[in-house]
Amino acid sequence: MQNRTRSSRPPVVLIADDQEWSVRSLESVLGPRGYAVLRAYTGRQALALARTARPDAMVLDYRMPDMSGAELCEELRADPRFPLTVPIIVIAAGGDSRSHRMDAYRAGAWEVCGEPLDAEILLHKLDRFLESKFFADQVHEQSLVDPESGLYNLKGFARRARELGADLTRRGVPLSCVAFAPTVESLAATSEAGGDDAALAEYVGGICRRSTRMSDLVGRIGPSEFAVLAPGTTSDGASRMAERLADAVVETPLRVGDVEHPIRLRVVQTTVANAAETPLDAMDLLQRTTGALRTVGSRSVGGAALLSTPAIAS
Repeated sequence: MQNRTRSSRPPVVLIADDQEWSVRSLESVLGPRGYAVLRAYTGRQALALARTARPDAMVLDYRMPDMSGAELCEELRADPRFPLTVPIIVIAAGGDSRSHRMDAYRAGAWEVCGEPLDAEILLHKLDRFLESKFFADQVHEQSLVDPESGLYNLKGFARRARELGADLTRRGVPLSCVAFAPTVESLAATSEAGGDDAALAEYVGGICRRSTRMSDLVGRIGPSEFAVLAPGTTSDGASRMAERLADAVVETPLRVGDVEHPIRLRVVQTTVANAAETPLDAMDLLQRTTGALRTVGSRSVGGAALLSTPAIAS
């Protein structure tokens, strides 16, 4: 590849094909061009490798013994843990019908190439696709917003917290932090590890938008940890916010398909009475609050579970 907008490591291409000679042939073309190659000989093996090895691109044979390339592509595109920016190229034999090609495109393939394969064209396509992927990855890394919840990510939260803290220090008003961690045991038990993170994050984003003020800073600070910095909010106000979050979870349960999943919610709050008179800045307050969050348990409140632990920082 040329003009790589990425790290210095070679891009990794996962080839899924049950024909050893075909895999070796592609590898002999990709290797000299600077690509590292992973091999898979069945669709299920390719799925497992795609989820653990995180390849930069995939080249799939349409006809594999356990599933078609289109079916494999569709399953990956439906997996929230698999990045949409990973280009997938499906290789269709010359005799495959137009409907097979359309199936691959509908499943999320970036390109469908026929056989006999033109290696030079394939290399040019991979180069251009991966330039687009690495550029999109850079934009994502620089983003301040978590795409799943629609809230600030940790980077965005930290930047806004510094701006907020400087303003509150000048004004000498209270500042509260409410950190919370929802868990969905029933969903985790019926899905693969990590598969429920996206659904839960989207759900919590909606809860936060309904339960906080426009002036509050709300962010996703971990895979299943969220926090609110509330300017001008006393300890009593932070307690009311924690209760609003719990009430919203009870009133609007998480639904996945036709199933409602009960939430267990841990909440910890910390307040400084006057931001101008404490050595703690906004990020110090966040770290103190999230540290306490990781040590508490939870108990049932209505249809949810809540533990709200007030802690006053002076």
